Amino acid sequence: MILEPVLCPDCSSDDIVRHGRSPAGKDRYKCRHQECQRSTFIRNYTYRGYLPEVKGQITEMALNGSGIRDTARVLKISPTPVIELLKKD
Repeated sequence: MILEPVLCPDCSSDDIVRHGRSPAGKDRYKCRHQECQRSTFIRNYTYRGYLPEVKGQITEMALNGSGIRDTARVLKISPTPVIELLKKD
């Protein structure tokens, strides 16, 4: 049996516990580090629109004046996660 260490993508802590499954069947994990901002995460996202790198690109493109449809087309994702992320900020 081989155990892979799971690290939090935000704080790189190894104080991680399994926190159920996503609707797509992926394992969900929870970081128990006190100062960590992230509550749960999935190691391998199926959809590109939810990757942290893509979320950063969406924010940068919005600050540079790109529209929602233009951002979605360039990043090859649906406009829905673009709208959701911009509503949060």
